[in-house]
Amino acid sequence: MKLSLTVLAIGGNSLIKDKNHIALSSQYEAIQETTRYIVDLIREGLNLVITHGNGPQVGFIYRRGELAQHELPLIPLDICGADTQGAIGYMIQMALLNDLRKMGLEKKVAAIVTKTIVDGEDPSFQKPTKPIGSFMSEQETLIHQSEKGWQVIEDAGRGFRRVVPSPMPKEIIELDTIRLLVNNGYIVIAAGGGGIPVIRNERGDLEGVEAVIDKDLSSSLLARSIGADTLIISTAVDTVFLNFGQKDQKPIRHATLLEIKQYLKEGHFKPGSMKPKIEAIIQFLEAGGQRAIITSPEHLLKAVKGEAGTTITPSL
Repeated sequence: MKLSLTVLAIGGNSLIKDKNHIALSSQYEAIQETTRYIVDLIREGLNLVITHGNGPQVGFIYRRGELAQHELPLIPLDICGADTQGAIGYMIQMALLNDLRKMGLEKKVAAIVTKTIVDGEDPSFQKPTKPIGSFMSEQETLIHQSEKGWQVIEDAGRGFRRVVPSPMPKEIIELDTIRLLVNNGYIVIAAGGGGIPVIRNERGDLEGVEAVIDKDLSSSLLARSIGADTLIISTAVDTVFLNFGQKDQKPIRHATLLEIKQYLKEGHFKPGSMKPKIEAIIQFLEAGGQRAIITSPEHLLKAVKGEAGTTITPSL
């Protein structure tokens, strides 16, 4: 019998509430709040693989490296990804284990440091667009460009920032390990921040690259690869909207794959916000997924029951 499986992608709002709550103690408190909602899903009988964002945390590590450049070398982005996967995975794991114990639920939780293969020829390597790190002066920009080969853009009159590629995820390296744990009853935390970006070099070896991967696109890839039935993307809004932010905005409670593709074509979803989430869901459903949900953490259980959030299915 095939195990029913859900991939739950939790967003940055589940980790950092606002700019005044970036300390690790505050991040853990935010995670504790989110895991209470996740435990409701587990109690409902869902078998979960959990993914998470790490954008701000990578930025913090990178910023620490910039401030310490007079003594220590900068931390490569693939190592930043590994560091944040370990730290965030640990916090989610610990909060979940504590909540499960209090609920009397005997479940095991494992956090997997996960690598994601990208194509070294991905167009984003030629035209990187993802800003990272601190603002720089024009003089600092010229130094980094000449000494480190950085690509830099001018950012809305505020100064110059480094930009890095955001290539499409192609393969999850630890897939067999994730499957093994799921089949043995574990709740698995994996593919944090989209996974550590790696390529296969000309020798066939894995090699980390200076890039970042979209968390939702990787979550979709993971869900497709392990044969999940449901993909849930937890974010800052309760539902998806048409004409979001305008006077005539309208919530979408349910849509078919065909309808959501049409809304995407009409430009209802903004790049860097809802658009990649919708693209991730389209990929998942086109590959055979049965249901996708977008909602906020506090509405997770209601959304799974069809009482909140936005549900997208292959057909009516």
